[in-house]
Amino acid sequence: MWLTKLILGILAAYAGIVALAYTMQTHMLFPARLASAGDPGALDSATPLEVSAPENVRLVGMRILPINGSDTGAPIILGFGGNAWNAATAAAYLHGLFPDNEVIVFHYRGYGPSTGQPSAAGLLSDSLLIFDHIQELLGSRNIVAVGFSIGSGVAAHLASRRPLAGLILVSPFDSLKALASQHYPWLPVRWLLRHKMDTAKSIPGVTAPTAVIAAEHDTVVSSRRTQVVRQAIPNLVLDLTIMGAGHNDLYDRAEFRSAMVKALEQIELATELR
Repeated sequence: MWLTKLILGILAAYAGIVALAYTMQTHMLFPARLASAGDPGALDSATPLEVSAPENVRLVGMRILPINGSDTGAPIILGFGGNAWNAATAAAYLHGLFPDNEVIVFHYRGYGPSTGQPSAAGLLSDSLLIFDHIQELLGSRNIVAVGFSIGSGVAAHLASRRPLAGLILVSPFDSLKALASQHYPWLPVRWLLRHKMDTAKSIPGVTAPTAVIAAEHDTVVSSRRTQVVRQAIPNLVLDLTIMGAGHNDLYDRAEFRSAMVKALEQIELATELR
């Protein structure tokens, strides 16, 4: 009898954990409050942007002009941050990397001041609206999308459906399902996961020159997850791994900053030669 009770108790506890994981997955994948807590504040040089999405969702972004304040013909950098980033953080970082390029970044839906509820499907569809808005606002300018971590899936989705001039993927993963399954092998991820983001399926349709930058000791997005993406890219112009770096300390390294600059240079060179 005690063995039966023990087994039933273990099953009940497991069922409770599964139910909690199902309920909390959106907060785990999209920690919007954590992102707002890291907001560096308004950027003096930023111009506000806004896009209307279905279901009365308002997407708020910002545009930072090059340091020389003029249109040099350089491509626009369209950024998609990690899941704990906000637009101000991503825009400031990208402006520091590419001061001679115009930078545009939007807060993900559900990440204030953008409205709505965050979801993988929402982020993917919003990327198309944002691109179309930029084209309508600024004309047919060359746009290079840069995606960090979960933003790499958003950027790849956009690149497979819109004519980008280039794509830079930082810590890309093949799919949210594969990533979650690797981190939680004891959970039935296939049936639990409501959010679908499949970079490995999107990337073969990308014709734009693409760069991949990864961290050697990334424990969030393992090299196995990135390798699947890398092998599926049709036009890989740069593939660099920052030695000794992890998922979060990657961005503070001088080698990473140099790699990002080199990635844009290789994309521009590949675009000129096509």
